[in-house]
Amino acid sequence: MKSTKPIVPFAPHEVRRFVSPLTVASIALMTAIFADAITASPAPNLLLAFFSILGIAYIGVAHYLIVRSAFRYTTYKLLNALLTGIGIGIFSTLLPANRTEITGALIVFGVIVTTVVTDRSLAYVTLLLIGAINLPLIRIQHNAPEDTLRTFVPYFIAAIVLEVIVRLQDTTHQHIHRLETINNISRQIMQTLDKDKTLALLNTALQNTLRADTYFIGFVDNDQLQLELFYDDGEYFNGARVPLAGTLSGWVIRNQKVLFLPDLREDVSMEGVSLQVIGKEKASLSWMGVPLSAENVTGILTLASYTANAFDRADLELLTSLGQHVTLALDNALRHAQVEEQARLDSLTGVYNHGYFLKLLGEQTEQAAQSHTPLSLIMLDIDYFKQYNDAYGHLVGDNILTAICTAIRHNIKHTDAIGRWGGEEFAISLPGASGSQAYQIANRIAETMRILRVEDRDHQTIPIPTVSQGIAVYPEEADEIYHLIDVADRRLYVAKERGRNQIEPGADFWRE
Repeated sequence: MKSTKPIVPFAPHEVRRFVSPLTVASIALMTAIFADAITASPAPNLLLAFFSILGIAYIGVAHYLIVRSAFRYTTYKLLNALLTGIGIGIFSTLLPANRTEITGALIVFGVIVTTVVTDRSLAYVTLLLIGAINLPLIRIQHNAPEDTLRTFVPYFIAAIVLEVIVRLQDTTHQHIHRLETINNISRQIMQTLDKDKTLALLNTALQNTLRADTYFIGFVDNDQLQLELFYDDGEYFNGARVPLAGTLSGWVIRNQKVLFLPDLREDVSMEGVSLQVIGKEKASLSWMGVPLSAENVTGILTLASYTANAFDRADLELLTSLGQHVTLALDNALRHAQVEEQARLDSLTGVYNHGYFLKLLGEQTEQAAQSHTPLSLIMLDIDYFKQYNDAYGHLVGDNILTAICTAIRHNIKHTDAIGRWGGEEFAISLPGASGSQAYQIANRIAETMRILRVEDRDHQTIPIPTVSQGIAVYPEEADEIYHLIDVADRRLYVAKERGRNQIEPGADFWRE
């Protein structure tokens, strides 16, 4: 997995700082050549002296003007490459035959500057121009093979240095891009309070910055690791669960230490740890993992590759930095979710409050309408609860409310919902349940109430109150939520008027 990353050139002031030593050295070399040409015996070499002055002037102008302009105008890049190649080529032909080391230095300096200021292709244009101008002179002046070989050495060195610089530039640009990507995504991660969006941003960061065949982020759940994001060789296996005991992930989480294993072909000398294959049946040869630890987060972020030595310490530092940001973001998201969840719940019973249950019921009826499935609603009320409170006290009454909610939870699915409608009255929504199914659930709730045991402050068992319940079905009996609530509520009061401890309508109604 490798993404294409844009190469962003260095800023002009950075390039001038890179080439400043070469600028100073070139000017010093030109000055020495000028002095040598003026003092030459038996007569000064005025042409060489003139070109030396011209070279000094061009180097100074290029340093302050062309380097800056080359980033904005492609023409200046080409012009600089052509002038450098032609200038050094002509200058080399004017130097005495015993000054080949100076020619070599000028060739290497010129190619280095052109490479830094422009790019690889234009640097080779400069080198070829120098060679093309010097080639006739080489053939005339040097007949011995060793002399010809010595003449070509600077070109060979210049080409090698050129390639080294290009690779260093590419590596630097890639590293800068990775850091920028990590910083940008980290800022986005810290701005979101949504767990799923945080994991999506993490996935984008891993895809764009780190070459890995597989990666996952997992969170501790009892003795297992729940993999919320798991990518392996082009496929996602989100939601997988793997054991913690005896695994590399378990070691990282238990010791809260970063683990870097560049070559898994070597023995992993870690007591009680064995290598396990998850996802696709393919063993990783490089592995690194960083622990995630916060008040609401305990887990691990892991990268692996099927190639040995695929990662280096820079990759580990990036992964560690990303892991720290993700940990904080997930911890904030979970805190926010907890706050939101508390705002939805009744403080005493822990079921949904009136407002949120009404909102949820509206969403459930919309889903039922789209899927053409029924939704049943049970309105439940505790019989004679005021007298019960007066007889046993409000603390015991609160215990009864909590016990009733527990009894309801034991008889419904996790997709169903309970809301405290007010006081001792509760609403129960049952998506997908028909009227007869809702009646069975209501009957089980009533039976569960009969076997509950509650104690007062003196630890004496006290009788449990009964409940009355009314049932209505959407959309069969009501086509919108307020009508549905009204039908269920009226039936609840019918049940109470019939003597309480009743379910309205009864079993016969639903059979018919």
